[in-house]
Amino acid sequence: MQYRKLISTGTFMLTIGLSLAVCFSTPRLVHAGGSPAGGGPASTTGAANLKGTVKYEGIVPKPKPINMAADPSCAKQHPSPVFAQEVSTDGKGDLQDVIVFVADGLGDRTFDTPTQPVVVEQKGCMYVPHVLAVRANQPLHVVNDDPTSHNIHPTPANNREWNKAEPPGSSVDESFARQEVAIPVKCNLHPWMHGYIAVFKHPYFAVTGKDGSFDLSSLPSGTYTIEAWHEKLGTSKQTITVGPNETKEISFVFKGM
Repeated sequence: MQYRKLISTGTFMLTIGLSLAVCFSTPRLVHAGGSPAGGGPASTTGAANLKGTVKYEGIVPKPKPINMAADPSCAKQHPSPVFAQEVSTDGKGDLQDVIVFVADGLGDRTFDTPTQPVVVEQKGCMYVPHVLAVRANQPLHVVNDDPTSHNIHPTPANNREWNKAEPPGSSVDESFARQEVAIPVKCNLHPWMHGYIAVFKHPYFAVTGKDGSFDLSSLPSGTYTIEAWHEKLGTSKQTITVGPNETKEISFVFKGM
């Protein structure tokens, strides 16, 4: 009798253990930019995708040379001439450093804030990348890889302004609380250093690379205003409707100044 009780007790405990193991090992689908707050993990089932390119049409402005002679430690890192990154295109007119994002259409959806930091480097006495985008309240990790001191000084219109010194090899961590496209960033010690940081309350944004391409994936189906922003060329907007599991391609064209 005692033997049978032990077997029954052991079987019951094994069943409970297996049930807990299945519960805690089941994978959770999480949206690339964070799951909707209060709604559990976001599912990509039925999601839509927007892909496309940004082009520059017209004569590309001649890039302005940068003179780093004021700080020899900066100048000697560049044996070749350095140019401002205001309008960067390839031979086919593909436009780099354009921020493409959902400007309207998400309604009152909210999203979890990513905990992984976005990194910006001060390297060769330039900001790398020149244009980047982060989520509101996402950590921003700023690294000084140069043998000279810098300071990073964002000048926002809708966020708290800050200005922090960075000796060689140091780093600072900050964040921005509110959406803003886009915040100018400068170094008060090196006047040629400037860049931009865009801040979003949702995960549907991209910054074009050298090929001018962008990808806004895992969108809920719906009608959206998609905006493209460039530091010198301004903004362009389109209204797009996408259905469940649909992929659409769109393009933006900026005219010469």
